[in-house]
Amino acid sequence: MAHILPCAGGATVQPLAWDVVETIETRAGADVLIRPMRPGDVPQAERLSALAFAVLDGRADVTRPPERAAAWQVRTTHLVAHDAAGCWVADADGEMVGFATSLRREGLWALATYAVHPTWQGVGVGRALLRAAAQHGRGALRRMVGASSDPRAARRYRAAGLELHPTMVLEGTVDPGRLDLPGHVRDGRSGDHEWMDSLDRGLRGAGRGDDHVLLTTTHQLRVVDRPHRRGYAYLAPDSTVELLAASDRRTASELLTDALLGAGGADVRQPHVTAANQWALDVGMAAGLSLRTRGYLCLAGMKPPSPYLHHGALL
Repeated sequence: MAHILPCAGGATVQPLAWDVVETIETRAGADVLIRPMRPGDVPQAERLSALAFAVLDGRADVTRPPERAAAWQVRTTHLVAHDAAGCWVADADGEMVGFATSLRREGLWALATYAVHPTWQGVGVGRALLRAAAQHGRGALRRMVGASSDPRAARRYRAAGLELHPTMVLEGTVDPGRLDLPGHVRDGRSGDHEWMDSLDRGLRGAGRGDDHVLLTTTHQLRVVDRPHRRGYAYLAPDSTVELLAASDRRTASELLTDALLGAGGADVRQPHVTAANQWALDVGMAAGLSLRTRGYLCLAGMKPPSPYLHHGALL
């Protein structure tokens, strides 16, 4: 089935299929190819992503630390392998000027990451990329997008019919003496993935499947598996919770407390807290952290999951 994708300047994008290359004419008059992302594109996409987000944040350093860049590439290579139809590149004369990656898990579509080179913004490239990636979610009952504070992105997602839920960040130095040691948190293992998928289906309407395999190779998995209550958290090397899902607030609080205590009194930055997850604010404030708002969780067909802290790319 052919889909005509409108471009920002009133031009049209030709019908797209994930295994072909198509051309759009931008508002600036330049021809740009919208084509599937290939594994070999991933390193260049990482550099473009780092640049675009650094400019957005007003940071002079436009590169990621090597370990973060490597983790980004591993995750994006995983998406290209598992969601080829959701990963696209904008190519101008052989130069990557934008990209979008997305995933489809059961009845959920999520935009993993999206960036356009600063000099190519506002001419239709971003809109074409998002429309191409969104075809991967045709028929999905639920949609999730983690958005930055960029007002242009917020307008675009709202115009696409998504609800915008502001997110908060807890940050500061953890005071371990203000937290009670949780008693039922242990290291996770592959045998936990089945019930973890069931938990995710109840919270966001879809399991993760092989995403758990990816995450367990790059993160520490901590779980609570007790009668009548369960939960899990994936921790980054600095003990930041990059993803948390639980059956109840008590379990979620234990997992977040476990992570904060694991930081060993160091500075932490815990993002992706929505207003539906007041339990996380209680834990963070008890630990002596401060609070500010940053970005949005954009949703369609679902309410903000709780108790839940979403992953920045895998949602």
